[in-house]
Amino acid sequence: MNLVIGATGILGSQVVLKLLQNNQPVIACRQKTSDIKKVEKLFSYYDNNYLALFKKIKWVELDIADVFSIEAALEGITVVYNCSGFVSFDKNDRKKLFAINETGTANIVNACLHKNISALCHVSSIATINNSDYTQPLNETVFWKFSGKESDYAISKYNGEREVWRGIEEGLNAVIVNPGVILSSGFWDQSSSKLFDVCYKGNKFYTDGIAGYIAVEDVANCMLELVEKRLFANRYILIEENYSFKSILDKIQSELKKPKTTINAGKKILTVARILDAIVCFFTNKPRKITKPLISSALNKQLYSNAKIKSVSNFSFTPVNQAIEKISADLLKDKGLF
Repeated sequence: MNLVIGATGILGSQVVLKLLQNNQPVIACRQKTSDIKKVEKLFSYYDNNYLALFKKIKWVELDIADVFSIEAALEGITVVYNCSGFVSFDKNDRKKLFAINETGTANIVNACLHKNISALCHVSSIATINNSDYTQPLNETVFWKFSGKESDYAISKYNGEREVWRGIEEGLNAVIVNPGVILSSGFWDQSSSKLFDVCYKGNKFYTDGIAGYIAVEDVANCMLELVEKRLFANRYILIEENYSFKSILDKIQSELKKPKTTINAGKKILTVARILDAIVCFFTNKPRKITKPLISSALNKQLYSNAKIKSVSNFSFTPVNQAIEKISADLLKDKGLF
């Protein structure tokens, strides 16, 4: 039996879908406030038989801050897919980031060890492969080196990854995946899917940064394959390829019938925007949108290598342009324009 933690997120929903498509039984974890209708909607973008598949899901409530809650959910489970996580670049969310991404992961690892779980696939982040001095494309052998510019999000995910390595040392069969920017239909108001909503509104700005991108279904497929092949005590960078932010933004806006970006938001422009954002948020008490770590990420030009995952799998990644075309069409359909 498979358990998916974080099953109501973009990636967790896709992992649940892939398991069901493969006729594998699955229990999906949700929080009390989770909207599982969003999961059903995501299913609809990727499978015509989505309603029948969605009805097969057995839901359980799980709080990763509560070890007893985790252990209860692990009864009868053999494989755990940990897709839980929290993403934020706002310093006010620092406590929550570490509570979920570090302590929550430690709780899951401890529970898996206690329950003798056969396999754990943990979703980390490409942000944990961090070394600004490394001039070649970053790979899985490059371990963390502090530069002082790391976000709390990156640090919390790195600490969470260390908890998984600790579990591996204690005998847990675990594999770690480090996805780049995950592209998915649905969930337009959260995670990387916000990018499509921003472009739909007619974004004019771009930066000179570069990032690794991958379609959400490819991440889920890789996770299932790594567990099936029992490639434990490893971590794998999951990207289709590296792309400039401008090329991604222009492709999305072209598919959404919007003008291409025209204004290069360099460090000076972003710094001014960060200050103005801070002033507005001070008076409105709204969360910060532009922060120093976010600026650093937007200007980052380090490349990543997907050679390791390709060496163990014959899997063919979905071209990012193809993924963008599908997601853009889904968004336009949701807007009633396609």
